Amino acid sequence: MNDIFNFSAGPAMLPREVLDQIDAELKNWHNLNVSVMEISHRSDEFHEIVYNSEHDLRELLNIPNVYKVLFCHGGARTQFSSVPMNLLGGFHVTDYINSGYWSRSAAQEAEKYCKVNLINVSILDENHVCSVKNMKDWPLSSNSAYLHYCPNETIDGVAIHEQPEFNDSVVVVGDFSSTLLSAPINVNCFGMIYAAAQKNIGLPGLTIVIIREDLLNRECHQVPSTLQYSILNNYKSMFNTPPTFSWYVAGLIFKWIKRHGGLIAMSLRNIEKANLLYEAIDSSDYYYNNIAQMNRSYMNVPFYLHDEKLNDIFLQESNYVGLYALKGHRSVGGMRASLYNSMPLQGVEMLVEFMEWFAKKYG
Repeated sequence: MNDIFNFSAGPAMLPREVLDQIDAELKNWHNLNVSVMEISHRSDEFHEIVYNSEHDLRELLNIPNVYKVLFCHGGARTQFSSVPMNLLGGFHVTDYINSGYWSRSAAQEAEKYCKVNLINVSILDENHVCSVKNMKDWPLSSNSAYLHYCPNETIDGVAIHEQPEFNDSVVVVGDFSSTLLSAPINVNCFGMIYAAAQKNIGLPGLTIVIIREDLLNRECHQVPSTLQYSILNNYKSMFNTPPTFSWYVAGLIFKWIKRHGGLIAMSLRNIEKANLLYEAIDSSDYYYNNIAQMNRSYMNVPFYLHDEKLNDIFLQESNYVGLYALKGHRSVGGMRASLYNSMPLQGVEMLVEFMEWFAKKYG
């Protein structure tokens, strides 16, 4: 079978090495003669997964002891509600940075629970190229429960590469769904980080929450028990049956990252892949990207054909040669190549070669 390079934004490509391990263990995990999908989350065997996965994640991200790690149900959209319900405390106002589709979606959900100060940070120049204001120029409220932002917009291809450096009174919440484990980050800069699993972590159904311990004590009212961080922490993420298979796969991914050099190595490879694709786009009169270089995403690269009538042909031809899921999001159109950790350099090289061939054939 020929290799298929899956550029889907999520659920995303998994490392072949991890898929092979899942396949080998699926019906007989650890010589128990049952699948890992069948064992109880209360069993000693599953507790081994629980312990190892948190240990490996803490090691990869260098998570300080004052932060708790929760393995939660649902995706990032669940956290859009969980964050204000858990972190408002006695506050009534929150700051939400609007840098694209997902940050706007989070703000819209938060409006059900509090007053949202929506801060627009995108700038369009005369050529319709998008950039983002520096963090020092964000007009934050003086009475906000927290500041929420999304460092990588998967649909728009916009990234905020700055690390937040606000004063200690600002509780920064980051939606890292598409970037967690793609590069090192300073966890100390955040009050809370959350990330849906289906990008760089594994399978849908699991969301990781990293939260500073003192924030667990914020006053919460009428929060469903399955969404309350303090309860999830007290029960070690097993207040009810967790998504066990997704948790197991995440643990395998953590070990795969460690075997392949950790987050610094992941970051260097991801930058190399993205730069190769951006160079192909910028050097061609056939394709274009409308994000300023300082705010281009390394994870999700949207690009467009100047002749949009050829979009369907591009997708048909690319799929035929094994370049899968390059269609852009319905809200923006065009193409999108997602370059998560699992995408090898070979896949991007093949895409660049195809783009050059396509431009020559139809240009």
